[in-house]
Amino acid sequence: MEELGWNADFWHWWILAGLLLLIEVMAPGFFFLWLAMAAGIVGLAMLLAPDIGWQYQLMIFSGLALISIIGFRKFQKAIPAETDQPTLNRRGSQYVGRTFTLDQPVVNGMGVLRVDDTTWRIAGQDLPAGSKVRVTGVDGVVLQIEPLTG
Repeated sequence: MEELGWNADFWHWWILAGLLLLIEVMAPGFFFLWLAMAAGIVGLAMLLAPDIGWQYQLMIFSGLALISIIGFRKFQKAIPAETDQPTLNRRGSQYVGRTFTLDQPVVNGMGVLRVDDTTWRIAGQDLPAGSKVRVTGVDGVVLQIEPLTG
């Protein structure tokens, strides 16, 4: 890039790191944070060794960015974030353990159950309408039920 009249100094990388952090603040997702860290480290390397060529600067930046992004993704999968609503996107799982009264009978192991404002397919043993059932599991979009005794 020296041929183009541009020499990257440490402060160029730190400005890039600041811009990437600003993008991270506006569009959070922990992606630009790692790029900003990589740019900051390259800036620090340029401060300590200002004779690093632009090719090596870009290689260091690319390598650090890849390592940090891949490392964070692995860490995120290994230790997922805890949430106060673990079944938020698994709607059927929210009903496991709840009890309901059948409006329609279960025939040949399949039936329909009205849950709140939604109708769900159910699977379980044949039961007449009016029976009390408990949801024991979910198989795709089918709730697994068992009759309540007592």
